[in-house]
Amino acid sequence: MIQAKGYAVHKANDKLAPWNFERREVGNHDVQIEILYCGVCHSDLAQINNEWFEGIFPMIPGHEIVGRVVKVGDHVKNFKVGDLAGVGTLVNSCGHCEHCEDGLEVYCKEGVVATYNNLDKYRDNLPTYGGYSNTIVTDEKFTLHVSESLNLAATAPLLCAGITTYSPLKHWKVGKGHKVAVLGLGGLGHMAVKFAVALGAEVTVLSTSPKKEADARKLGATNFVVTKNIAEVEKVKSSFDFIVDTVSAEHDFDFYLSLLKLNGVHICVGIPPKGLEVKNVGLSLQLGRRSVVGSAVGGIPETQEMLDFCAAHNITAEIEMIKMKDIHTAFERMEKGDVHYRFVIDMATL
Repeated sequence: MIQAKGYAVHKANDKLAPWNFERREVGNHDVQIEILYCGVCHSDLAQINNEWFEGIFPMIPGHEIVGRVVKVGDHVKNFKVGDLAGVGTLVNSCGHCEHCEDGLEVYCKEGVVATYNNLDKYRDNLPTYGGYSNTIVTDEKFTLHVSESLNLAATAPLLCAGITTYSPLKHWKVGKGHKVAVLGLGGLGHMAVKFAVALGAEVTVLSTSPKKEADARKLGATNFVVTKNIAEVEKVKSSFDFIVDTVSAEHDFDFYLSLLKLNGVHICVGIPPKGLEVKNVGLSLQLGRRSVVGSAVGGIPETQEMLDFCAAHNITAEIEMIKMKDIHTAFERMEKGDVHYRFVIDMATL
């Protein structure tokens, strides 16, 4: 076994603390990565606090992982020692269902294996541990190539925030001629703006905070609407082809659906704690032939496509670098929305 160290939480709602643990040995098809940076996702805090389901403890969070390959298995074909590499939200799947065969492993019919807080039922049924650590061993099929041309620390959030917003934009073929509204300008929202602009769409940011207008325009948005301003909202009623909804707080879906054109699509990538409620189905959905849809992170091929797209268009996340010991301060700020726009841990500080 490989001796490793990380920051773990040993029970729900507890604090992360240093923890020594073991990774599996590098198998024939495995890649070992020295983790250099790991992004901080809101889902890390949610899983520490058992907000979604009962966690597996000890838990090492982190699924926005980038680093350098330090060892490869004998049968590995696509990576060599010294390569930059990344690991996102998933590390295994059944591999044989129709979705896996289509490169949509995240929708595996038999259940995907998450990078942390999961049991790898397809390998050894042992818990998976994430990127708040110094090293990770993954199957090369779930390991991603990272371009040397990109800022490595700012690339880390692409492995979750990036692909979560890129995937639906590509699936619904968003591009030139489309009017796209991005609801919420946070970790997900700022990436949605960057991708939609790069794909050629006209982008409007919808926000409750007037203070975010300058950032929205700097990121490439053409328009900015304060959703508390009735006059501004009236100007954009029935005007958007797509809304990319990144908000994970409770909000009024009927209100935002009214901003969509005929055949408009409201894409949910945020996860509101009380779910989704459309109160006036007739007016909000049927009379506008509008759709409310959801999207998870993309599969491995699409995630690699996204990373290559980012290299071609020089797209990375806007980040604040933190030391490992400052993770709880980062969590507190994240809950207040006080981050521009993603925290990334410098793992050299572990």
